[in-house]
Amino acid sequence: MANNDPKLPGAGDTQQTKPGADLPTADESTVDQLPTKPIEAVTLPEQARDGQVSSDEQPTRPEMMVPKPGEPAAHALHEQTTAVQPVVTASGRQGPRPAPVISVRNLTKTYASGKKTRVQALQGVTLDVYPGEFVAIMGPSGSGKSTFMNLLGCLDRPTMGEYWLAGKLVSEMKSDELAGVRNRRIGFVFQGFNLLGRATALRNVALPMVYAGISGRERERRARKMLQLVGLGARVNHKPSELSGGQQQRVAIARSLVNGPSLLLADEPTGNLDSRTSVEIMGVLQALNEQGLTIVLVTHDLKIADYAKRQVVFLDGRVVRDEPVVDRRSAQDEWATLVNQSTEGKTVESTTMVKEEKP
Repeated sequence: MANNDPKLPGAGDTQQTKPGADLPTADESTVDQLPTKPIEAVTLPEQARDGQVSSDEQPTRPEMMVPKPGEPAAHALHEQTTAVQPVVTASGRQGPRPAPVISVRNLTKTYASGKKTRVQALQGVTLDVYPGEFVAIMGPSGSGKSTFMNLLGCLDRPTMGEYWLAGKLVSEMKSDELAGVRNRRIGFVFQGFNLLGRATALRNVALPMVYAGISGRERERRARKMLQLVGLGARVNHKPSELSGGQQQRVAIARSLVNGPSLLLADEPTGNLDSRTSVEIMGVLQALNEQGLTIVLVTHDLKIADYAKRQVVFLDGRVVRDEPVVDRRSAQDEWATLVNQSTEGKTVESTTMVKEEKP
């Protein structure tokens, strides 16, 4: 199937989300104003772009209130009331540093293997992820990266330690509260797409809003807008079998954004895709990140990790390396080159295909 979708735009200026707050959730008044190109997505208010947030928009827990290892959470919340450290914004003006979207302290996860054996998948991990970051989580098999991702996604609970998400202590929430967090504050993108085979792209994207209690008309409006956002506005009635691998993953990305999450978790999002389609998907993620979406991506592929802004490496349940990406790859530039080569007839294929899974 030919890939006739709009090509991804070029890179823009990096912007940050409002600290401790969700990305804008499309409602009946704002759906019509949402853009249709990824680079224009998740547009932020002027104050948030410049790092200045009004007092009534401050998060429930500023950065300085993050409990130190071993410090009771209640003490940290009641005793620490100072402002966050100032930073210089992109425009050169000084403003408050935003509170982290993710803040984990001494996070430990222990699994029981038999009656006497205990396996420590995570050992005292402490880590912050700030609004607008694009973090790649890496490590060999058994390093703890998948366990860490499950905890971030509220799919599991830590044995010890604290996990704060957008200013909320989610590590102590009950099951029904965690379900609400997963539905409204976290967007998930998986390796296998996880689309309903008999449902159209529109219905697949609208599904999370069913659980959020949103009306049918509003669900359709938002779903259409999110599909336009990832360049699939003309394929809303296509079923997964009628879409290429890259298009199916873009449907999954649209579905993850439809409730306006604070955080996008991507678990090997290019694992089932060929190299050309991987560039396409990473271009969509980079474009959304450049407009303020906070992304945490798990990958074993060093080339994919180079699209992120920061790399965190796990080994034996611990963080052994945490550093910014110096020579970051631009998927938008690479995709533009691929599109130009396709136009000039220099590539053997102009379609995006799903790689066959090995048994």
